[in-house]
Amino acid sequence: MTIRESNTTVSSTQARPIPQEAFDWYDEYAHGLIDRRTFMARLAGLTALGFTMATLTTALMPNYALAEQVSFNDEDISASYVTFDSPKGHATGRGYLVTPKGLTTKAPVVLVVHENRGLNPYIEDVARRAAKQGFIAFAPDALHPLGGYPGNDDQGRSMQSSLDKMKVEEDFIAAAHFIKNHELSTGKLGVVGFCFGGYIVNMLAAAIPDAVDAGAPFYGTPPAEEIRGNIKAPLQLHFGELDTRVNGTWPDYEKVLKANKVDYTAYVYDNVNHGFHNDSTARYSETEAELAWSRTMAFFKDQL
Repeated sequence: MTIRESNTTVSSTQARPIPQEAFDWYDEYAHGLIDRRTFMARLAGLTALGFTMATLTTALMPNYALAEQVSFNDEDISASYVTFDSPKGHATGRGYLVTPKGLTTKAPVVLVVHENRGLNPYIEDVARRAAKQGFIAFAPDALHPLGGYPGNDDQGRSMQSSLDKMKVEEDFIAAAHFIKNHELSTGKLGVVGFCFGGYIVNMLAAAIPDAVDAGAPFYGTPPAEEIRGNIKAPLQLHFGELDTRVNGTWPDYEKVLKANKVDYTAYVYDNVNHGFHNDSTARYSETEAELAWSRTMAFFKDQL
């Protein structure tokens, strides 16, 4: 089932005077479809409309000081970095493990998957948000083989693109098994991811269907065609209406889910961009992001 969400209020994206094409260009740049020089040259063309380059880059580039909703030293959670074995991937993986403080009974687990630039502060905060809801949350860093997230997205994006894609996927498969089998896990695994992470959610649901109990991809592309039919877990999918690149992949994916009678709900949020949940950039749309996140947490509580 696909549900179209109409805005009743003006979203944060709409309220900004940045032209839509600037967000589209940023999406192309962030996903390697154009290089930085081309992106900046296109932005420079908007200065004729009265925008300064500083205004444009400040609006489009992430500011992680804005993204912290749950402090790393919040009294309700415990957070640490742990390693796990990944024999089919890069041998060893590392991630950010967040548990409810003083957890003594078993709890369901949620794997949190980052975008195409490594484990940045926004994704760590998302893991803390999930732990605040009572889940054991684990956010792996695909960049661990290269020393981990470098502190800026441009470098992180370049580093991640240099890695062997199949080994990266195996690292996330290993991470899913690692957290599902955590000593405090009930054995129920939910997976949530954003952008590249949304793809990984779909991939995991198809590649290890007996391990994934629920998946919530945010603006993620489908898994490889040859494994789409393996999906058994219920899915809750989130899309931004203006994200034509990802949305174009949905109709064919939906046909497979329908044909295989997968329990799924897809939400399309009007007038928001790819990345609308990421509160460190101007693509963030608070109303839709909070609604999508509340739905995700309710979905996991129901399924896990």
